[in-house]
Amino acid sequence: MTLYWKVEPDASHAHPFLLEAGKMIAEGGTVAFPTETVYGLGADARNTEAVEAVFRAKGRPADNPLIVHIADRRQLDGIVRETDGAALRLMDAFWPGPLTIVLPAAPGALSPRVTAGLPTVGVRMPAHPVALALIRAAGCPVAAPSANRSGRPSPTNAAHVREDLDGRIGGIVDGGPAGVGLESTVVVVEKGLTGGDTQIRVLRPGGVTVADLRRELPGVPIAAEIEEPAEGQTPRSPGMKYAHYAPKGRLTIVEGSPERVADRIRRSLSEAKRNGERTGVLAVRERADLYDADVIAACGSANDPEEAARNLYAALRRFDEAGVTCIWAEQFPFPPDGIGLALANRLSKAAGHRIERV
Repeated sequence: MTLYWKVEPDASHAHPFLLEAGKMIAEGGTVAFPTETVYGLGADARNTEAVEAVFRAKGRPADNPLIVHIADRRQLDGIVRETDGAALRLMDAFWPGPLTIVLPAAPGALSPRVTAGLPTVGVRMPAHPVALALIRAAGCPVAAPSANRSGRPSPTNAAHVREDLDGRIGGIVDGGPAGVGLESTVVVVEKGLTGGDTQIRVLRPGGVTVADLRRELPGVPIAAEIEEPAEGQTPRSPGMKYAHYAPKGRLTIVEGSPERVADRIRRSLSEAKRNGERTGVLAVRERADLYDADVIAACGSANDPEEAARNLYAALRRFDEAGVTCIWAEQFPFPPDGIGLALANRLSKAAGHRIERV
């Protein structure tokens, strides 16, 4: 049975429900909890049996590393070997917040399932008061991927977690909806062979944008091209290798001029309906009435990429709730920077990189 605790978004670590949930993690259990990005599924990052329970509950591939969440910078001393100047400046600027930094892992400090055999570990300090309070109550670093079945759209509220994981995990802390709505930005500090020429590589875009990074590290190159790991290669970050965030129906992104996109989607909808498919369209609010589909999910305004980010995963889940089998999505009308880069990344993953250009 999965326990359920409802707390206020600003609950402290002394809240009796969070003390109970923290004790469950400390004793090797699994607990889902809110962060400012999405809901995470937490376990003691040092406990291999507990971490394996996270993988089983999610059905997660074994070579996909986990992010470790901390509530205090002093916790880094036990889990990483070193932090250089650039990494420390990023922590000063963005922690607590939606930024994960890949750092050299301290040998033997974490379960090998957390790092997927890599010599590095991604660490972040979430900005949600409930997440910080729970980590403090647990008294340990918490490994936490998103609290969904692997491949499904990430959960942005406790109801999404219950839909995917009820009966599979120890408990769910309901602290209200997530804020950003997309997973954290993941970066690694890279150096040249001689120790110089530092650059920051973005492994996964998210709520901390490339522009944010450049403002804090002027003069340090930022490599923002998102690379897919080669076949057989372990990804350095979650969200890099596998199809993620996907609805059950076949999702296709249509790119091109607004007129051509609308025409192609309308023709595709007509054909799919003749074939007995249940249809869906993902669009911005201003264009949703252009289409005649069984389900039309407007994830936000064309003028507000942050709203679209908050609503994307809930919109994708709407198609599953309605049994939609074929979905078409307009390309997002946002610049390919800022949160728009993260939105494009997640939508492409959700579609399995299935993109039709017209």
